[in-house]
Formats: sequence, C-alpha cells, structure tokens
Amino acid sequence: MSEKNILAEAYKKTSNKAPGHGPRNIQVLKEAFMIIDGEMESEMYGKGQVIDDFQAKMAKYLGKESAVFFPSGTMAQQIALRIWCDHKGINKVAYHPLSHLEIHEEDGLKKLHHIESILLADKDRVIQLEDVVGLEEDIACLLLELPQREIGGQLPDYKTLEDISAYCKDKGINLHLDGARLFEILPYYQKSAEEVCALFDSVYVSFYKGIGGIAGAILAGDKAFTDESKVWKRRHGGDLISLYPYILSADYYFDQRVGKMNQYYEEAKEFARCFNQCHGVSTKPSEPVSNMFHVHFDAPKEEMELILVSIYEETGIGLTSYVREVNKAASNYEVSIGDLYSQLPKEELSKVFKLLDEKMKAFKKS
Repeated sequence: MSEKNILAEAYKKTSNKAPGHGPRNIQVLKEAFMIIDGEMESEMYGKGQVIDDFQAKMAKYLGKESAVFFPSGTMAQQIALRIWCDHKGINKVAYHPLSHLEIHEEDGLKKLHHIESILLADKDRVIQLEDVVGLEEDIACLLLELPQREIGGQLPDYKTLEDISAYCKDKGINLHLDGARLFEILPYYQKSAEEVCALFDSVYVSFYKGIGGIAGAILAGDKAFTDESKVWKRRHGGDLISLYPYILSADYYFDQRVGKMNQYYEEAKEFARCFNQCHGVSTKPSEPVSNMFHVHFDAPKEEMELILVSIYEETGIGLTSYVREVNKAASNYEVSIGDLYSQLPKEELSKVFKLLDEKMKAFKKS
C-alpha cells in the first residue's frame, strides 16, 4: 500500500473531520429529496417548472436578466467564451495561467472551439489592472476567477475589480466571472452577489463546492446571451432528458448554506491562525479571504503523510486525506471549511496543533 493510501485510510477512520460538509455519499441526495413531493413533475430536455423556477431564482440572486442551469461548469464556461468570441469575431480570450480552463480541461476550449488563450499575470499572483492594460493582442473576453483557487484562493481588492470592469467596458472587451466560489467570497468583499456580478457581462457559479450539492452550474447574463447559451448547451449534449436531481439538490443546499458563508469565512481565518502558529507550517494566503486556503509544510510529502497519520490516530481528528508534493523539501494541501468545522471538539483540535508543532520541530531537528 502506498503512503498516499495510508494517509487516506487513516483519514477515513477518524471520528471527526475538519474540512467540508461531510461525505459525498447518497445521503446528500436523499436529504435534499426528503421534502420533495413525489408527484412533482421533472423537467424534460431543459424545459419545465423545476428548472424554470430555479433559473429565475438564481438570475434574481445574481442580479442578471436571465440564467441557465448546466450539468457542469466546464461546459458552461467554454460556451460563454465561445459566444463572446463569436460576437467579437476574435478567437482569443485572456485569463490567469492557472485557470481551470488552462490546466484541468484537456484543452477543451482550444480543441472544441479553436479559441486561443492569452495568459495574464505571473502564475503566483492574481491579475491586476496593469496586466489587462498591457495586453498587446485584441481579445474577445477576459475571464477572472474569484477567488484564484490554485494559489490558495487569493483575491484582488474590490477597487481593482471595478477598475478592470470599467476598462473592459471602455475597450469593448467582454468580462466573464468564473465564480465557482462566488458565494464564498462575498463576506470578504462585504458585497452582495448582485453587486459583484454587476461588474461582469456573464457569470458562472457552481453548486457542488461551498454549496455542497450533487453537481451543476448556473450561467447568467442578459437574455440574448443566455438564449444563445441554450443552443450551445444542446449542441454539447447538456440537455439531458432530466436534470432534476442536480437542480433540486442545488436549490436545497443553496437555501441551507448560502447564509452560512460568513460563518465559514470566520472559521477559516481561525483555522489558518492555528496552522500559522506551528513550526514549519504556513497558510496561503496568511489570512484567508474566503472559506478556502492552502496549508504549506516545510517537510516532504512522505514525511508529512507519516506525521499526519500519527496525529489522526492520537486525536481522532482528520485534517486532510492527501498531501501534494511542492518540491523535495515541501508539501501542501487545500482546505475548504464547511459545516463540519463547527462540530469539532475544541480540546482535541487544540491537541492536533500542539502535536503538529511538536512533530514539525522534531522533524527539523532530525
């Protein structure tokens, strides 16, 4: 058995887990369906009251004229960028070097839509106004991911967002929001979803990250844009005969959790402070700007797995099921705070960080 599997198995056996909302098992769907009338009609091929009502609800929440439910954010975002490229007659879009479209989608945007990506900013920081102003090529659309997940969930300040939005509007560049974690950043900005989305021409949000639904996404904008997106959704095979399991779970967990985002945010900051007090451990950002952040260890992956397994066995609290190699001397993992954190026994959690500090000091001395 590999060290990775040893850590995952030890994590599974813990009685309390720090991140997330709980296991992604069938109970997630069962819970969402408990209050649903079994006689309710499902939607068919993207039409029906179930999908219409939810789309209208999300359009209102995001402050957009119209919204469309998609089975995946990958599909929704590629379609959004294709529409803006067609409108402008320019097959170029700009985004961060570590955008999901660039590193996790097998070049779908390029292979399926023949759209060229222009990478903005250094990979270790967020896009700033000067990066956009300094573009040397014409683009149809700029995509901003808020927060920038691959660098710990960092965010530009709100004034920067406003300035980028104004610049794009002045230059005729469409601005698209990769808001997979939009709900999670609202407490930091102290803005409503409507206020943030007003800066963008189109918006994507996810329902299985901070919200914790089964799957699915919303793409929102003006009606002409969303009408066009429905045609592309059909072309992509996104109009399954029924999407209601995704829609009903998205709706249920949205209502359950969107109001808890400030709680998750404050708990993430508390959790990060605990890590930052340990020897050889730091978080990125040092103070989280949403419910997610990265934990960095000054120890190699294999060593950290053994340290964490021993902590899990002694305390019964699991921090993570995996650790990634950064280089031969460092490792990290990603944290997302959800419902489980508030249920942790605080005395045992304090013991976790006492042990982590001691073991990291011992490792450095060895």
